[in-house]
Amino acid sequence: MKHRGAKLSKRLLRIVGKCNAEYKLIQEGDRVLVGLSGGKDSLSLVHLLLHMQRHAPFKFEFEACTVSYGMPGEEYKILEEHCKEYGIKHTVYETNIYDISQNTIRENSSFCSYFSRMRRGALYTFAQDGEFNKIALGHHFDDTVESFFMNMFYNGSIRAMAPIYKAERGFHVIRPLIEVRESQLRAFVDENAFATIGDEACPAMLKDVKVPIARAQIKAWLESMEMEQENFFKMIRASFKHVHDDTLLDASRWKRDDI
Repeated sequence: MKHRGAKLSKRLLRIVGKCNAEYKLIQEGDRVLVGLSGGKDSLSLVHLLLHMQRHAPFKFEFEACTVSYGMPGEEYKILEEHCKEYGIKHTVYETNIYDISQNTIRENSSFCSYFSRMRRGALYTFAQDGEFNKIALGHHFDDTVESFFMNMFYNGSIRAMAPIYKAERGFHVIRPLIEVRESQLRAFVDENAFATIGDEACPAMLKDVKVPIARAQIKAWLESMEMEQENFFKMIRASFKHVHDDTLLDASRWKRDDI
């Protein structure tokens, strides 16, 4: 059965293709598991991988997995139908993460990092059981820039998001969208009129918790900076690729022959 494909801009395809080639994210024979939340980022990712699978000069397999928290009101029927329509192999992985959280997190505390860790752990377990060698996540360039400044301003460290890294469980975690702007992904789902899942799928929405504002503040600040300087994100991208770490206040990174 032949399934129809989504409309993908040449620019978006070019960015993802170049990123894959530069960082060797997906290669011949890979079995890739995509974490599919149903939001614009992960939804864009599965369609880009579907296009890559059909047109790349190498063969690889991929499947999508949606981690269910087991909370009241969760509904993935539309997402399941979407994947079926486009020929994307998809599994809703049932967990009891929400029930477990009742005894492990206090009221009025931030749930976000907790649920993120638990969801990632469930995804890793599914990947191991299915013998996948790579997990693909939908983080984009705006995410890594926000994380960079979050780490700098709140953790006192210089750290962003790697395009690829090896997890403790042995497989590689990849971010094929790491060079793509968030606005490009939003434009993709809008052009294709795709229904997306938003904050209503977040377990924290059912609890009396503190809404994390730090990332929202960083995001707003970056937006204001880009409004003032059109090339702001382009300069950040260039900076990420031209790191002179021997000029920082970390003696372990200095060139010893210069001392």
